[in-house]
Amino acid sequence: MKKLSLLAFAATAALTSVAVEPNEQVMQWASNYYAYPYTYAPAPKLTPAPNGYKPFHIEHYGRHGSRWHIGAGMYKTPVAMLAVAERNGKLTSRGAEVLAQLKEIEVQSSGRDGELTPLGAAQHRGIAKRMIANFPEVFADGSHVDARSTVVIRCILSMDNELQELLAANPKLNITSDASRADMYYMNFTDADTVAKNAAKLANKELKEFRKNHKPSNDYINILVNDPQFAKDSINTESLFWYLTKLSENAQSHYGMPAFYDLFTDEDLRQSWINDNAGWFVSMGNSKLTDNLGPFSQRRLLRNMIISSDTAIASTRPGANLRFGHEVCVLPLAVLMELDHYGDEINDLEEVADKWKNYEIFPMASNIQIIYYRPDGSTAPEDVLVKVLLNEREVKLPVETATAPYYKWSDLRNYYLKKLERVPD
Repeated sequence: MKKLSLLAFAATAALTSVAVEPNEQVMQWASNYYAYPYTYAPAPKLTPAPNGYKPFHIEHYGRHGSRWHIGAGMYKTPVAMLAVAERNGKLTSRGAEVLAQLKEIEVQSSGRDGELTPLGAAQHRGIAKRMIANFPEVFADGSHVDARSTVVIRCILSMDNELQELLAANPKLNITSDASRADMYYMNFTDADTVAKNAAKLANKELKEFRKNHKPSNDYINILVNDPQFAKDSINTESLFWYLTKLSENAQSHYGMPAFYDLFTDEDLRQSWINDNAGWFVSMGNSKLTDNLGPFSQRRLLRNMIISSDTAIASTRPGANLRFGHEVCVLPLAVLMELDHYGDEINDLEEVADKWKNYEIFPMASNIQIIYYRPDGSTAPEDVLVKVLLNEREVKLPVETATAPYYKWSDLRNYYLKKLERVPD
């Protein structure tokens, strides 16, 4: 089938006069499909370093940028579900429009399974541009930037876009990069980690009960199908709701892709997010329900960052270690590092939505940057200060300091190494 240009998205979206532009809150309820918020809006302002201190090193882990959905079924299944109603003459006029849009999106998605979108590339170029503008001393002539990616193509291309932007800003950087299975034991350890998986199972009963109490309605189906009994008998409305909301959420990862927010009430979208947020918390948050083990899936990644920083501190050459991977690493790493309040213990799932919001941590292109500073002329490890940026925003760390957001690296290093003793590698 011939592929159409992205203009086809806009043309197909124009079929309807009821398209609804989502507000920022609705976009955030997309959870891990929330697009990086500083692609268009300005990034947060940063606090100047203490007098005499200059940045010399960065340790970083970042998620790939905006992507296509993973799995062709994400695009094919909702088409097949609504096609049943079409064949039986049961679609409303809006239902016919939605089906036409879904078919067009399916055409565009062909062969793009999980791939980086142009918007995703732009997100990483923007992050790199701001990184070098904020910390020019780290990226001075001859600085060594070592970049590693998981073996997934969207992560490799995210890395490539950041490195291209850095090199464009300073062609005299010494850049090395790699994407190897040899690094996957710390770059994307989540899938292999039985500690966190077994911990999450401890809360299966609580999560199942919680989700029963937070179900969205299926009222949207009446906008698409003109026969309620047919919809009840022939369409899995809960499943179709999931597909349509996921396609709508991920539309923000594309230029000009239509979404279907006119079908849903804000309350239905909120309940959907509440369920999703609780699921992520059970898997990766800090709770007695899961023996406080969820975030330890990233123990190897945090240890790698500590070891890498030890090497950098011993060197006189500035530089950065950049890592590119997935949200299933960024989220538990932020919890393990106890950035701001995200490592706080929560033991009642009904409290999670008010206290712990996943979209603040792991939007597309989310990233954690540890910035290292030392006074002019000093090479002593005990003089090193750090601050941590979560998605380019300064965060509070779990040790005492009189110079927030700057903390003594030795204090933070000792705190994390002590914490990591709980779960050996």
